[in-house]
Amino acid sequence: MDSPSPPSSTINKLDTAHQISQDSWFQVGFVLTTGINSAYVLGYSGTVMVPLGWIGGTIGLLLATFLSLYANILVAQLHEFGGKRHIRYRDLAGHVYGRKIYSLTWALQYVNLFMINTGYIILAGQALKAVYVLFRDDHILKLPYFIAMAGFVCAIFAFAIPHLSALGFWLGFSTAFSLIYIISAIILSFQNGMDAPPRDYDVPGSSGSKIFTTVGAAANLVFAFNTGMLPEIQATVKQPVVENMKKALYFQFTVGVLPMYAVTFMGYWAFGSSTSSYLLNSVSGPAWVKIMANLAAFLQTVIALHIFASPMYEYLDTQYGRSRGNAFSYQNLSFRILVRGGYLTLTTLLAALLPFLGDFMSLTGAFSTFPLTFILANHMYLVAKRKKLTTLQKLWHWLNVTVFSVMSAAAAIAALRLITVDSKTYHLFADL
Repeated sequence: MDSPSPPSSTINKLDTAHQISQDSWFQVGFVLTTGINSAYVLGYSGTVMVPLGWIGGTIGLLLATFLSLYANILVAQLHEFGGKRHIRYRDLAGHVYGRKIYSLTWALQYVNLFMINTGYIILAGQALKAVYVLFRDDHILKLPYFIAMAGFVCAIFAFAIPHLSALGFWLGFSTAFSLIYIISAIILSFQNGMDAPPRDYDVPGSSGSKIFTTVGAAANLVFAFNTGMLPEIQATVKQPVVENMKKALYFQFTVGVLPMYAVTFMGYWAFGSSTSSYLLNSVSGPAWVKIMANLAAFLQTVIALHIFASPMYEYLDTQYGRSRGNAFSYQNLSFRILVRGGYLTLTTLLAALLPFLGDFMSLTGAFSTFPLTFILANHMYLVAKRKKLTTLQKLWHWLNVTVFSVMSAAAAIAALRLITVDSKTYHLFADL
């Protein structure tokens, strides 16, 4: 893929093939909430609570919520920094630091979103396989086949939705789907927990392995609130963009996080340290409920993936698909089929090749979520507002930059170790 163009000196409608300032803060709030309550929430009982336990997991979730909200507010406040509207994360970084950091930010964001999308396709494949197993547990169709099916459906959806603002009423469906699998998982977990013998809540593993799993779980914590594309989402909100984006963020981190908390804690309470990385594989109950929940998880994942793929789509549409007019004209539709289809084919291939969902979450958190969401957000704000900050405020931001840099490095080592261990246990195109 060609290198991205350097940041432009002005921001206007010609700078992007997608729509700007079209959506209310409420719709943007639902976009954010769709991301935070995606089917990934069905994994946090196993990937966050199991490695951290009750105390560490609870404190970690609350702390990650606060720090993520704070970091996102910092980025939102810089959206119109320097008298210009920065509709992409890399544009903002380029304006603050220059061309080199612009390119680095673009690369980090691409890796971040690509890994998230890979994880979404793994999730969608797992949900489809779970439905299949309820009907025929004969192992004829394996996980890679379902991942391929999921990738195909995601591609069809990507062809039909030209830009982020066009999601519109699909966000309502996304919310309904989220409630179906979250409520189903909570009810079934509660019933299973009431009928089960006392659970083991001890953190599993040896002393040495616990260190790595704890650090990996910290990366999963920040992954849960991953918004490494906040300026791209903020670009869709109506004026005043900063105030409206803050409203959307407050909605996300209050009402929006409650379902995630509920299913995470209930799943861990019900199954303890034996909780799987996909909660619906742990619960037992009526087959029709599990089928409904898994199908809802699959459909919601298709919508959520489109949100996190939209910055890449915007870049490709703007750089290479300059045509205007009807989004469903032959030229525009064929371009989307060719380019987005190619992107999702590559994503699906990687998902089928290495379907280790927990490892993807840890690796994404280490290599891109920490730098984009915490390190860069605090340092950009420090540089942009340095003349207005007190000494104490400057020290606070430098502390955040230092601590999250250390955590990012440690999490990267832990994630690579997890992938190495799993690669020895499972073969390529594993049927997990």
